[in-house]
Amino acid sequence: MRIDLWSSLLLAAVPASFLLLTGCAGSAHEGTEKYILVADNTKIPYWQTAVQGLHRAAGEMQVKSELQGSDNHDPQGERDAFRRALAEKPTGILVSATNAALLTPEIDSAIDQNIPVITIDSDAPESKRLFFVGTDNYNTGIMGGKMTAKLLNGKGNVVFYTINGQSNLKDRLQGYQSAFADHTEVKTLQVVDMNGNSDLAFDSAKKLLDSKAKVDAFICLEALACSAVADVVNRSGMAGKVTIVAMDTDPGTVDWINKGVISATIAQKPYTMAYYGTKLLDDIHHHPLNPLTGWDKRVFSPIPSFVDTGERGQFSAAAA
Repeated sequence: MRIDLWSSLLLAAVPASFLLLTGCAGSAHEGTEKYILVADNTKIPYWQTAVQGLHRAAGEMQVKSELQGSDNHDPQGERDAFRRALAEKPTGILVSATNAALLTPEIDSAIDQNIPVITIDSDAPESKRLFFVGTDNYNTGIMGGKMTAKLLNGKGNVVFYTINGQSNLKDRLQGYQSAFADHTEVKTLQVVDMNGNSDLAFDSAKKLLDSKAKVDAFICLEALACSAVADVVNRSGMAGKVTIVAMDTDPGTVDWINKGVISATIAQKPYTMAYYGTKLLDDIHHHPLNPLTGWDKRVFSPIPSFVDTGERGQFSAAAA
């Protein structure tokens, strides 16, 4: 009896799982299909890279795609953009939840209207979103912590730059702190909320260096801060004396790495997040889930809880 029961469960699970693995081969796409990516601070290079992935996936499938969101860091503006996207009744929505508390009711509303939502880059784990596609942010923090400890030879005071309310940045900070638990002489001096504004990062770094605070390393948990911090360090004549560990590969960050002012960065894959997330939304559209949610609580689920798109560390020539 047990063997028959498990066999029937397996047979029931295989077809749906197989569809996700094989994609939409052989399925016709309708001209009305549209996938929308909603993000915050959409003008920065990170999201311009992601939108290339969105449009590439849509182009391959000959469907419509669009990026919506606030031009600057504006969680309320991102929520409004999500509402506008939902009003269009798109085929599916990708969203990076800058403020999960604000966006969770909006995501739940979309799901309740049978519009699939996948989070990318920054998750809203308490929402009804189907799953998350992006970086394992805690492990990214572990990687960054080990890199920083190595660059500091296991000793020094560090200052973090973050944006309060973003779950991905919170996870990265926890990862760093866990890594530093093995290096007890690496101390956190301050955690600065730069609120998505590089000018605030610049002013904070300048104030710290002008005050002669004992800062051995600046660590940026997001993409914007470290170019500004590197500018301050360079102007202060502290290049090579203060370690900077950045996040992502914006042109400004890469430029400061090449100049030897930023010691290292951790690169994500925003293009992959948007490209693969769009393909997965399309697959769910052509092979609908019934019910749409609740699969994370089931053993035989046709969808994952998390798709890890990976990350890699990159050192400057001087620090390598």
